[in-house]
Amino acid sequence: MTKPNLALLSTHDHAAEKLGYVMEAKGLGKTYKTFEALKDISFQIRKGEFVCLVGPSGCGKSTLLQLLSGLSETTTGDVIVGGERMFGPRPDSVSVIFQDATLLPWKTALQNVEFPLEVKAVPKAERRARAEHYLKMVGLADFRDRLPHELSGGMRQRVSIARGLAQEPKLLLMDEPYGALDEQTRTKMGDDLLRIWEETKLTILLITHSLSEALYLSDIIYAMAARPGRILERVDVDLPRPRNIDVMGSPEFGALRNRLWHLLTDQRQAS
Repeated sequence: MTKPNLALLSTHDHAAEKLGYVMEAKGLGKTYKTFEALKDISFQIRKGEFVCLVGPSGCGKSTLLQLLSGLSETTTGDVIVGGERMFGPRPDSVSVIFQDATLLPWKTALQNVEFPLEVKAVPKAERRARAEHYLKMVGLADFRDRLPHELSGGMRQRVSIARGLAQEPKLLLMDEPYGALDEQTRTKMGDDLLRIWEETKLTILLITHSLSEALYLSDIIYAMAARPGRILERVDVDLPRPRNIDVMGSPEFGALRNRLWHLLTDQRQAS
């Protein structure tokens, strides 16, 4: 069987670019033999938006992230990033931060942040400057020479975030990066992420189980259903920015959380 010419297939989507979409999912589906994991998922993310995906365990959030990052092939549909259809990972355009920090244990914090830049043959002086800059941004400038086992769980995840930021992607994908942290550390990390997002104007898609976290951080929330995984509803988060922890006590926050809670609960009972 003749293999397709990927250079020809990777056509430019001028419509997506004109509309200001950093990323667009068009009719995405994923099937494993007879199991349909995801079905007909379509949504867009504009430049500078902070978007969250929420849904019950097993609804395919992490599978969807793998499709959006190019780490897994779609069964149907297209992923478009920066106006280009994706065929495989695009580390120049999309960085991924996973649930585990996935740091190289023999490299220091600084070296871990530098490593992807070294792989891409970024000159030594530039990669060192970028690594130092983003470690400072996540509050770890004084820990640059520490090995991963010398850092707390929250610190390791911040190194992972600095590594993703240092690649200066068009889109940062985050798969529940704070899921293993205690509530206080998680809240502090959320505040840090908001500050970084406001400073960098980065485009972020975050997966989370926490409705409160999604509302606190994002502009837009996509609620997902399971069996098969699909988009239930888009919820626009019309809460003022900049945000702090006090917003969680507001009537508007409570109303949005109740709306999401009932949406996901009703769908689970229906299935």
